[in-house]
Amino acid sequence: MFRTLFRSRITLLFGSPAISLALLATLAKGPDSKKPKTTAAPTGQQVYARECASCHGAKGEGGSGYRKPLTGTRSAAELAQFIAKSMPPGPRHCPAPDSKLVAAYIYDAFYSPLAQERSRPARVALSRLTVRQYRNSVCDLVGSFRDPTKLDGRQGLRGEYFKSSHFRGEDRTADRLDPEVHFDFGAKGPTAEQADPYQFSMRWQGSVIAPDTGDYEFIVRTEHAAQLWVNDQKKPLIDALVKSGSGTEYRATITLLGGRAYPIRLEFSKGVTGVDNIEKVKQKPPAPASISLEWRRPKLPAEVIPRRCLSPVPVPTVYVPATPFPPDDRSLGYERGNSISKAWDEATTSAALDTAGYVTTHLREISGVPDDAADRKAKLEDFCVRFVERAFRRPLASDQRKFYVERRFEGAPDLETAVKRVVILALLSPRFLYYNTTPGTPDGWEVASRLALDMWDSLPDSELLKAAAANQLASRDAVEKQAERMEADPRAWYKLREFLLLWLKVDQVPDLAKDPKRFPGFDQNVAADLRSSLEIFLENTAWSDKSDFRDLMLTDRVFLNGRLAKVYGVNLPPDANFQPVELDKGERCGVLTQPYMLASFAYIDTSSPIHRGVLIARNLLGRTLLPPPAAFAPFPADLHPNMTTRQRVELQTKPAACGGCHGLINPLGFTLERFDAIGRIRDQENGKPVDCTASFRSRAGSIVRLDGARDLATYLATSNESRSAFVEKLFQNLTKQPIRAYGPKMLPDLERSFESNQCSIRKLMSESAAIAALQP
Repeated sequence: MFRTLFRSRITLLFGSPAISLALLATLAKGPDSKKPKTTAAPTGQQVYARECASCHGAKGEGGSGYRKPLTGTRSAAELAQFIAKSMPPGPRHCPAPDSKLVAAYIYDAFYSPLAQERSRPARVALSRLTVRQYRNSVCDLVGSFRDPTKLDGRQGLRGEYFKSSHFRGEDRTADRLDPEVHFDFGAKGPTAEQADPYQFSMRWQGSVIAPDTGDYEFIVRTEHAAQLWVNDQKKPLIDALVKSGSGTEYRATITLLGGRAYPIRLEFSKGVTGVDNIEKVKQKPPAPASISLEWRRPKLPAEVIPRRCLSPVPVPTVYVPATPFPPDDRSLGYERGNSISKAWDEATTSAALDTAGYVTTHLREISGVPDDAADRKAKLEDFCVRFVERAFRRPLASDQRKFYVERRFEGAPDLETAVKRVVILALLSPRFLYYNTTPGTPDGWEVASRLALDMWDSLPDSELLKAAAANQLASRDAVEKQAERMEADPRAWYKLREFLLLWLKVDQVPDLAKDPKRFPGFDQNVAADLRSSLEIFLENTAWSDKSDFRDLMLTDRVFLNGRLAKVYGVNLPPDANFQPVELDKGERCGVLTQPYMLASFAYIDTSSPIHRGVLIARNLLGRTLLPPPAAFAPFPADLHPNMTTRQRVELQTKPAACGGCHGLINPLGFTLERFDAIGRIRDQENGKPVDCTASFRSRAGSIVRLDGARDLATYLATSNESRSAFVEKLFQNLTKQPIRAYGPKMLPDLERSFESNQCSIRKLMSESAAIAALQP
């Protein structure tokens, strides 16, 4: 009865008897009773502090085990996968739940671009001119005092043919446009109108366009008299007017800047010596005659100068600063003027002295002041003021005019010395050598300077300077309009061309030697033609009216000439010029399947999925890859003669330490396995079908499945990560600054604009340059 009463009272006070009894049992244990503990799940920050900080630093800044900061391009999902598979090094890796936690923490705390901006904000750095910018700027500075000439799009040289050896106007039999200078006349005259095969002459003139910067060796081949002028109207580069011996080949080297047109003239004559022996000579059959104009571009074999590099329009002489400079830093994927060395300082001094010597040697022509002018001093002072203002990219204040010009004329032994002093002082001034020097909102002169460097790697032209003087460069629309105007200048294309070659990692001409047994007929000439093929492809795609990034990835056009057609199985005449062809219908797709690209990223006898995959991952997808943990050498094919290249790569990269990077590299490279070491299509390797299927994890964390080059090209043309990588790399190449220095919104804003402008590369270039030019 007592028990029943007790239970009823407990129920009255606490509700359910079961609950109440449990509560009483707990209370009965007294205040000293211990409560059962529950272990809380660790946070990502706690996992990082316990497992990662000792090697990577408390804030990812680097530590004793890994000195580099933890930054990169992986998504949080990719980081989690990498940590679960590879971290920490050794047999024990981070459990999957913990890897997700720590990856999320790392990404938000210091890894992602936004986190980096918070913890280590980038800034637009004070920079000197890069070597390319210096040379272009000095070239255009001197050239701005010569009359400009624009090419009209025609290709080839103007050829004049004469029926005598004296180039007399009354003897001219033809005036025409020759695409190349490569003729073998035999024992006949050059034209049907030629009356005398014993004596005739020809003159070709116009301009020659240098694709690359470097030393060019010009070659004239002929059995008769010839003279060649290149970038000098008075002194011939090759003088074989008076022949001695039986030589038929003449060579000379000259330094040229890429993307510029230079005046060229070639004169050839076949004749007899002495009036008295003409009849005696004509008693014998006419001697054979031929003439060929060739060159060796930097690091390439000799070739007849192609029509695409010739124009019938004559241009003024171009000043080329040929002083050797130490190379610029390219560790971030673009050239930077971020350091000053003794070698660079000596180079700028030497270049300034050379330029001053050139200006004074050609002073009358450049300044326009006659030697006998009564007011020559005043006019030369005015010329020097204009020279310094163009060098500094803005007008001179009165004190600057006095320091840089007037004082140099005071006490000078002669006017030439005074001009030389002005030129040297201007070219050694920080006002010329450095840029991004104006704090705060840039004025019109600074905007013009930045825009010219971004679009041309050079100085503002007269129209840009006029706009700055009129205060017409304050708005984005006005600056973009100027940038779009500047696109029409060849310098804009050649700057983009340099970027594209760097983006594709073929800016340095690779050695394309291939196994002659496996690839007969593949020699240096074929390799050079393949490079020309890629250059023509890029110009016809990236610099077309559409200039569509998607076309760059997807178009099936390949440009072949007769020599390449023979190697790649296309029916073209042996002497055919470069032309678009359909090669391996349905298999080729975009720039990655251009034969030069495939041959460049391959071994001497086999393809290389790793080299091709690294190119795509780093440059086209913008991923960060770690260097191999040890020196890497591929398994020789003869070590596993029954394996395909893919099987050997899978075997060699099977260890867990390789998986973090090769999980991305290998699949991307495998998609191009249908192309061999010279970029020819194949269905089998070592008697086995080629497998070009693959899958990898995108930056967003989804699995991307691909079957061959076309699937890969489609992904690259349409994915956000490849477009984002392209936008970022182009912007940084234009400005020579990290894109994060312009704020976290710059990249996403440009990506959206790129998308809305139909992925126009030209529009992206002009818009990027305009936005950067206006930034505080």
